[in-house]
Amino acid sequence: MRIKEQNINKLLFGLLAISAIVRGILAAWMEFGNDEVYYWTYALYPDWSHFDHPPMVGWVIQLFSLNLLFDSEFFIRLASVVFMTANTYIIYRIGKDLKDATTGFYAALLFTASIYAFVITGIFIMPDTPLMPFWLLAVWMAARYYSGLPRSARNDNTDALGALASLNLRFARNEAIQGRNLYLILFGLFAGLAMLSKYSGVFLWVGMGLYILIFNRKQLKNPYLYLSLLISAICCIPILYWNIKYNFASLNFHSERVGGNSINFGTFGTELAGEFFYNNPVVFILTIIAIVAAFKKRIHIEKSTQRLILCIALPMIALFWVFSLMRPTLPHWSAPAFVLLILLISCYLRYKNPTSEQLPKSITAALCFLLLTLVIGVAEIKTGFIPLDKHTEPEQIGRDDFTVDMYGWRQLGEKFAEFRAQKITEGVMNEEDGIVANQWFPLANVDYYVARPLGLRVMGLGWPEFLHKYLWINDERGGFHLGENYWFLSDSRYPKDPKTTYQWFFKEIELVGVIEIDRCGKPAKNFFVYTCKDLCDNPPTLSQFMASDEAETASRQ
Repeated sequence: MRIKEQNINKLLFGLLAISAIVRGILAAWMEFGNDEVYYWTYALYPDWSHFDHPPMVGWVIQLFSLNLLFDSEFFIRLASVVFMTANTYIIYRIGKDLKDATTGFYAALLFTASIYAFVITGIFIMPDTPLMPFWLLAVWMAARYYSGLPRSARNDNTDALGALASLNLRFARNEAIQGRNLYLILFGLFAGLAMLSKYSGVFLWVGMGLYILIFNRKQLKNPYLYLSLLISAICCIPILYWNIKYNFASLNFHSERVGGNSINFGTFGTELAGEFFYNNPVVFILTIIAIVAAFKKRIHIEKSTQRLILCIALPMIALFWVFSLMRPTLPHWSAPAFVLLILLISCYLRYKNPTSEQLPKSITAALCFLLLTLVIGVAEIKTGFIPLDKHTEPEQIGRDDFTVDMYGWRQLGEKFAEFRAQKITEGVMNEEDGIVANQWFPLANVDYYVARPLGLRVMGLGWPEFLHKYLWINDERGGFHLGENYWFLSDSRYPKDPKTTYQWFFKEIELVGVIEIDRCGKPAKNFFVYTCKDLCDNPPTLSQFMASDEAETASRQ
């Protein structure tokens, strides 16, 4: 591909359009994964915050689905399709500000090639969906703020303002600072909204603080810096309010996820391998090259922006590496940092090819990897052409095939509706009997694909750390009552035996049937259908769980 400066707007529009169309089709065609369908409950039962994450992902689902008036996969994921398109344009504009339009287009292409950006934030509906636009906007505002300050205000080794040489330097400096303070205020707003999307948004302020303390301590005298910080804090009030109300349940949960007692190089290796894939192997290798080039001063851009990007990105990556040495982590946690480093990659590639109109081969390779991954991934989910699972026992089919997490739920909904109608006709169960399970996944999948079409009540009966938001949903749905009957569905990928789990709660638990989920004529997994009759021990309510948790906390002090 030849890239001419005058054609970049057309090329960018084509990239945005093709990307949006492809992601929109996949968003409508693919079934939800475990996490995605769980976040649907955030929109179904909105709150100031939630057990796992801040509230923004639920709010954007409500916005784009018109408060779930349109509740198909496409509309619940529509925010991801729209935001990813906007994100691509934003990163283009940041790259253009850093160097030129070609640099910006490089950044847009590399961002599109990222599995994290294209799939996780661009197709799936996750907390990262709203995080990413606010993350990029915050960095853009910070870059504009610092790149617009005179040398005396930035403490950077940039050229003097020759155009202002004949004017009063103090007047010019003050005017420049005052004119750019709006960018600093906007940084605080977007950083606050990023934190309202996902807790990792706090790294924006961590990076800003590091940059100021290391390179620009004069900024500590700027009152607008503290106004910006105050705006971010105000954005986080809903999170604080919810956590105070529920004994800091969310913050305690996440603090337990990052602790550990011993070094585990296996989990560290898994984290590295995940980052290598999620961020695209080509992009990951280019990231290392760009970081080295930045420290060797081979990327000729504003030092303030380069330093700011490194101050945000590197501590975030390093911290999650440390966490991964102690316990399992998820590679997309650190992915926003790699997104920022794409800007350094694009500047480095432009520096290496300042006059060439040819698209760098590394970018072409990255896009080819994305395309190959999409084709293989979607084909595997829909057909299972790669035999990932070797189990043949009915209780184990699909146990090692992670792709069935996103397959068979629509089929289950249809088959269970027929099975349920038959059992009701036989007098085994009643119309009003709901569904119960002891863990948030696949409870949310069953809630959306099975219970929602039938109008059934789904309840979570188990420990709070396994139920997550369903502990709150139970109260919203009226709680448990003695004598109630429930269906229990256990699949062969995550087998659970209610006869063990619920032996103290129900007088009668019986396996009444098996629903086979087939894929291309072959069994993909099985669902074992149980009836749990006559609830005889009323489970604790949300308030009772919270009270017992407070009592336990007090006893430890």
